[in-house]
Parts: sequence; C-alpha cells; structure tokens
Amino acid sequence: MAGVLGTLAISHGAIAKPVKASGGAAVDRVSGQDLWVEPPTLKSIGLEWRIKGDANRNASVAVDYRKAGSDAWRKALPLVRLQGEKIGNLIPPKADFHPDPNNYTSPNMFAGSVLDLEPDTAYQVRLTLSDPEGVDGARIQTVNVRTRPEPMPAAGGKVYHVYPIGWTGEKQEPAFTGLMEAYYHGAASSDFQGTYPARVQPGDTILVHAGVYQSDRVRYLNGLPHPGYNALSTLFDGTYYLTASGTAEKPIVIKGAGDGEVIFDGNGAQTFFNLMAANYNYFEGITFRNANLVFLLGYKNIAGASGFTLKHSRLYDIGRGVQAEWSGSKDFYIADNSIVGRHDPAKMMGWRGKDWSNLPGFPEKLGGPEGSEYGVKLYGQGHVVAHNYVANWHDAIDVATYGDPDVDDKGLEKRDRVPVSIDFYGNDIFNMGDNCIEADGGAHNIRVFDNRCFNSISGALSATPLIGGPVYFFRNLVYNTTSEGVMKVRTAANVLLYQNTFVGEVEMNAPNQFIANNLILGASATTPLMRVSSYTNYSNSDHNAFGVNASAPHAFEWNTPPFEIGMDWVTPLTARRFKTLDALRAATGQERHSVAASYADLVHVSAPVGADIQHLYLPEDYDFRPAANSSLVDAGVVLPTINDGFVGKAPDIGAFELGAQVRSYGPRRPVPGAVGGNATLRSMTGPSQ
Repeated sequence: MAGVLGTLAISHGAIAKPVKASGGAAVDRVSGQDLWVEPPTLKSIGLEWRIKGDANRNASVAVDYRKAGSDAWRKALPLVRLQGEKIGNLIPPKADFHPDPNNYTSPNMFAGSVLDLEPDTAYQVRLTLSDPEGVDGARIQTVNVRTRPEPMPAAGGKVYHVYPIGWTGEKQEPAFTGLMEAYYHGAASSDFQGTYPARVQPGDTILVHAGVYQSDRVRYLNGLPHPGYNALSTLFDGTYYLTASGTAEKPIVIKGAGDGEVIFDGNGAQTFFNLMAANYNYFEGITFRNANLVFLLGYKNIAGASGFTLKHSRLYDIGRGVQAEWSGSKDFYIADNSIVGRHDPAKMMGWRGKDWSNLPGFPEKLGGPEGSEYGVKLYGQGHVVAHNYVANWHDAIDVATYGDPDVDDKGLEKRDRVPVSIDFYGNDIFNMGDNCIEADGGAHNIRVFDNRCFNSISGALSATPLIGGPVYFFRNLVYNTTSEGVMKVRTAANVLLYQNTFVGEVEMNAPNQFIANNLILGASATTPLMRVSSYTNYSNSDHNAFGVNASAPHAFEWNTPPFEIGMDWVTPLTARRFKTLDALRAATGQERHSVAASYADLVHVSAPVGADIQHLYLPEDYDFRPAANSSLVDAGVVLPTINDGFVGKAPDIGAFELGAQVRSYGPRRPVPGAVGGNATLRSMTGPSQ
C-alpha cells in the first residue's frame, strides 16, 4: 500500500477521486509535439513538452537521466501536466489586497525539472510519454544537455589596475584613477564624460585596489577645492554607465585586487551602476554602499543585460540591490554575497494588519534612510541566486511581477522571453517585512530549495501569481512567519511542496498542488494548520507530518470542486473543514500515510512566542534535525532527485535526515570587508562573521 500511495504522491496529475473520461478516444489519445529544453542552470535542467489530445488528462511523462557516457539511467520526478489553468483576475478587490491583472491560460503541455545536478556536466535526459488510450507518434524523446559552469574570469585577457584618488603607494601598470578611466579610454567630469569608447574587451580584467571610491557628482570640470579631482562616476546622477559586453566564456571582470577592502560609495545616488546595455560583466570582492539602487540591469519593454555576475561582495546601506525587469535577460549568477538593507536590524516591522498598525514605526519603509525594498529582483531565464546572506528588507529575493509573458504578433509566447529555469538556493534570509522569496511572476520551472528563512511577516515563500508552473519549493527551512503563515500562494498553478520544514501555518490557493514529505508545525494557537483551495481536483498530499494548533476551530481545509469534476472555474468551491487528520483522510483520500508530530520530534526547537511579534529569533539557537525516536524518521516517500541518498528504510519527513550533517546556508566563505552598521547584531553580520 505504501508503494501505491508513494507513486500517487509524485504523479503530478492524480486526483482524489476519478474524473469521468471525456467519452471520445480520439481526443483522449495523446500526441507529443514540440519539445523545448530551457536554458540550464548550474544544478537544474528544465523541460517543456507541448502535446495534443489527452482530454481526459491521464497521460504522463516519466523522466530518466544519466551523465553522458554512463550506462545506468537514474529516475527523476515526472513532468507536471498543464492545461487550462487560469491565472489572474481571480481575487476580487479587497480593502487590504489588490487584484491580479494577469490574463493567462496554461497551454496543453508538460513541464518539469531534473534537479540536484552537477555544474558544467553533460547529461542525457530521456522522456517517456504514456497514455492508457494510446500515444500517437514518438513515445520517447532523448535530449543532450550540459549544465552551466560557474562564471569565472578568463585567462589571457588584458589586466588593468584601478586606484583611488590620493593613492600614495606604488602602482602596477597600466594604472588608472577610478573605474571609468580603465573601463573606457578616458573619463571626464564635464560634457566630454560620454565621449570615450570602451577600452575593455571580452576576457579583460580590471583589478580595483583598496580604498574608498566616492564620486563628487556636483562639481563641473574637476573644480575647486579639489584640483585634479576626477568625477569617478558621472556628473549629476553619480551613475556608472557600463556598456561594454563580454561573453559567457570571457566576461569583463571587475574585481577587488586583494590588497584591502574596496568600497564603492554611491554618495546618495539613485542608481549606482547601470548595465542595461552591458552583457557578461562580472563583479567580485567589492563593497557597495550608500545608494538607493546598486545595479540596474533592465526595464520592461526597454532594454536589459544578460550574463551578470556578482560574487563574494558586500552590499549595505542601500534601498535595492539588483533590479532586472527585462524579459530578455539570461544567465545571471549572484552568489556568496552579503546583501543587507536599511530596515531596523533589531526588530521586525510589517506594512499592514492590526498586529502592526499600533506599533511605533508602522508601516515599514521601502525607501529613505530607514527602509529598503528588495535585495534581488530579476526576470528572464537561466538565473541563479545562491548562498547569499540577505537581511533587513521588505523582500529578499524575487522574480519580478512582470505580467503575462511577451508574445509575438500571432499571440504566441516568445520562447526566449518567458521567465523559466530560475534557481534560488542555499540563501540565508533574515528579518523580512514581507516575503523571503517570491516566485511571483515566474512561469515554468522556478526552483526554490535549500534556503533558510527566519523572521518574515507576510508569507515566507510566495507564488502570487505564478504563470502556469511548475514551481518547486523543496528542502527549505522556515521559522517565525508572523502574519500570513509560511506560504503565500494565490493565482498560481502547479505548486510542488516537497521535503520542507515549516514552523507556521500553510495556506495555498492554486490549482494542482503536490504536497509530500513536509513537516508543518503550528505556531498560532487559533489558526488552521493547512488550508488548500483549488479550482481543480488534480492535487494530492501525503507522507506529511502535522503539529496542529489545538485551539483552532479546525485543523485542515480541502476546498475544491465536487470530486467527480476535474476542473471548474465558475462554480464556488465546495468547502471542507476537518478537525483531525483522520477526518481529512476519510473524506478526501488525502494524507493516507501522514502522521501527527510536535516540536518534541526535533532535536531542539520550540514555538515562537506570539506575545512579542517584533522579536528576531536566531537560527543558531535551534536544531531542526529529527530526534532519534521521532515519528518523522523513515516516514517519507522516495522523491527522485529530492531525497536521493536517504539513510534508513525510507526518507525522513522534513528538510533534514536523522544524523545528517547540518546544511550550510549563506556565503560559503567569509565575505570581505567590514560589516556595515552595528556589528554586534546578527542581522548585520550574518551567521559566519
């Protein structure tokens, strides 16, 4: 029986009770059409397979993969079935929220990811299409894909040395004062500042030597009282406009020279670095501070960059870190940075709700000296945001809420402009006024995994909206979400929630939800623990562990159309509420192998204290691994590429295995430079400083 339900939990299309067949064999048969391999990331491969037929929605696509040259195939998760899910305009206007203006309907297709791969490695992926009514055309497709390497400086390019004003030591040649003199064939604090062509070419490196680089952006012609003073950025706006492009193999590198901290001080500039016309520019080992927006990489319908890299750098005293809202952007790599905003580092503050409105400092600020909006917001394809420390923001890491994907003159999606294949992983996120991670605005194969989120207010993990899906949330740890619980899912579709540890309630409103191997411990005395609402009956949930809130009027909700109906976007949902797990099982067929749990099932964890909603809890004070005799041990189901390598008879429930090494979050080595602000506060320093 466990094997049967184990298969059901990862079928990505099974329903609680069977829907009626369409009655026509011709429309129920399936035919594979166009197969597209999305731009790969370092650890993932995304696939989309358009189909015709399968009106009764019982086709499936099994996925196997192997390294090139290997004989043995390994199983991956099956692809996810999409067809007819509607995104947008499903939330009526409310006083405390806003409607979703998207107007998107999922095409007839499968989509999904092969996960947990190795960077810069060639793989074969085999897809097998099946349907009880039959398959027309090719059943099996095999594709060859290479994962991306981590961006690195190239050998053989020219090296330029940049020094700050007033440098008195020896200089390595060729030497320049300020970045613009090296990047271009000159710099000027006058009308001539835009006349110089680019000096740097693909593969070149600019080594920036220790010092503070702050531009005088208000004096014309290097005026008094600083004779010979060069405006290091541009006059008036103080922006570094960088417009040269490298390539994926030969980026243009701007890197700390290693002789001390390199600080770029924006002197209050609105936009510090504009790279909207520059592809494959690479920054490493630099501190950026005192600006509203550090990196502007693209605007919707205007222009944008691809191949941006930011590594091992420190950003603080800023309003936004990275902004990229151009649909053509591809292949960012933002990793191992410390990105700290201006929010109060000593306590939390929300932006709406009665719990916050009477507190001093309400509402949180998104700008000015006491507020910041987001650390990273991006759009496009193939991006990676990994192992960063992100603290004291409204949002930490977001996909841009762009709207419906771009289409051509025939109304078809532009393949190179759909937001797909985006990875957010390994990030350590702390003290958010809204969300830790937003998949909002993403389309297919958005992957959020191995992140730690402590202290957020309005839903730690969000998919509001999600343009078709799937979105994968797996192996994440969330603790202390004060106002709206762990998950914020509205006007989304195809949400996969696997192998997470959540302290807080879960509420998801989306068609097609797949929920397995999660530990969900209640943090509110009176709120239902898990509420699922869907306009379809293509969801399933099993092998989870629940610690219910004893004083809540009910523990679970499973609100869908009548079970004999597969999908209904018109009729009000059938409301179903349950006090116990047994009652939920009996009425819906869900959670057949799920178990009760409590904080005692973990090595050392207690519930947040609700009386002080502004309190910042420290991850270092807790151990979320299963206790030795926990009901979580061996209670999960095998999820290929999610829990490979488990120890014991079966995977454990939650983000951690019994006795496993504690997972590392945030930068994988110390970020250079001094901590900005109060270095005694964990929110400023991060875990490793």
